[in-house]
Amino acid sequence: MKAMILAAGRGNRMGSLTQDSPKPLLKVKGKCLIDWHLHKLSEAGFRDIVINVSYLSEKIIQYVGDGSKWHLNITISNESVALETAGGIKKAITYLGSEPFVVINADIFSNYDYQKLKSIIFKNTTLAYLVLVNNPDHNLKGDFGLSKDGAVTINANELLTFSGIAIYDPKLFLDLEKGKKIKLSPILKSAIDKNSIQGEFFEGKWSDVGTPERLKLINLGK
Repeated sequence: MKAMILAAGRGNRMGSLTQDSPKPLLKVKGKCLIDWHLHKLSEAGFRDIVINVSYLSEKIIQYVGDGSKWHLNITISNESVALETAGGIKKAITYLGSEPFVVINADIFSNYDYQKLKSIIFKNTTLAYLVLVNNPDHNLKGDFGLSKDGAVTINANELLTFSGIAIYDPKLFLDLEKGKKIKLSPILKSAIDKNSIQGEFFEGKWSDVGTPERLKLINLGK
């Protein structure tokens, strides 16, 4: 199974912290954010990794190299202009192949075991598998619901937050136009309407490293 790390974002909310450094290279507990993901993917048995880059792309490219530091094979998908999540995945689809692949946001920090993702089996109609978490303070309304049979829903009494960890079937992006800016949310909602997305609820440690305050809290162990 191949994996993709989304690392093309500007990180505007980080202020001066990302003026000269892309967000994936910010330090969390002494290591770059992207380093945590690469190490965990390698430990879980992944080997082929695609990383999309745009803002200060040369710094990420220089840092990760060919991936041999983590015993990985890294391919870079360079976006002259950041294409949003779905657009970035569509551009990189030729590197990801025809089988379901993992996608992870570079700007999250968690203790989720990536090895579990390799054991997920898609049903014939499944197009995606989302890892959902408890709602953080900055997203109290949540994003999606989760039924007892593991189906991801839109309308539910209790909504959870999408963690930024997922598996996607390339067919989910088949009809998208390559090279265009395309957000992921409408694509997911359309697939949810067709009962094509499964998921799980993860109760472990997770944080979206979206602001300097959140980064500070993580580094303080909170």
